[in-house]
Amino acid sequence: MDYLKINQNSWNSKVPYHLQSKMYDMKGFLAGKTSLKSIELDLLGDVKGKKILHLQCHFGQDSISLSRMGAEVVGIDLSDVAIAEAQKIAKQTKQNTRFIQCNIYDLPKFLDEKLDLVFTSYGVIGWLPDLNEWAKIISHFLKPKGKLIFVEFHPVLWMFDAKIEKIGYNYFNDGPIIETSSGTYADKNAPITQEYVMWNHSTSEVINALIKSGLEIKSFNEYDYSPYDILHNSIEYERDKFRAHHVGNKMPLVFSLVAEKN
Repeated sequence: MDYLKINQNSWNSKVPYHLQSKMYDMKGFLAGKTSLKSIELDLLGDVKGKKILHLQCHFGQDSISLSRMGAEVVGIDLSDVAIAEAQKIAKQTKQNTRFIQCNIYDLPKFLDEKLDLVFTSYGVIGWLPDLNEWAKIISHFLKPKGKLIFVEFHPVLWMFDAKIEKIGYNYFNDGPIIETSSGTYADKNAPITQEYVMWNHSTSEVINALIKSGLEIKSFNEYDYSPYDILHNSIEYERDKFRAHHVGNKMPLVFSLVAEKN
């Protein structure tokens, strides 16, 4: 099974629909609106003058938002279609954000720098089979005392079916999850059907991978909301804070983590 090719094809097919979607709000973004949410903005703080590596950047909105804040940013993604669009958007917004198309595990072949921050967020590690290698990549590119800023959907969420009504998946990583679905999270009515391959990763797997790679966990927080409207039967109880109506605040939906290279 060539999971990289399967997932690259899946993400390539999503890009045109995401560019047109309400979620990604390209009109607002091109007019100057940041794509970054309050959770990561609070963790990032002042990034002016900092060198940032953004892993799994899709078509670059967050990378370019960081550039607008004064950072020197390089974004990477597996999707060649997404990276081509990211480069176009960087030109449109007059930002010098750099972009690299590659598999995250191959990044040392394409980039030879040490950076102040590695940033990655929302729906990223599920596409990766090996978190130990992921953590090694992060450690490799960080300067001493450099930090990882990581925000991700909570692994408890991935245990449930799409309607968050019953447990359908293992909390722990017990191998690849191979599925086919129609539409996308940003446009449920998009006329596309794609196969994809994913992995579930427990909280302990994430934290231990980072510790083994020489990173010290500085903070870990859990949130009872999603800043994106991706949940079935969702309600927006505050601006940009969504919960499943029938679940309320009873389960974690997102976690954030800051780790520093020793």
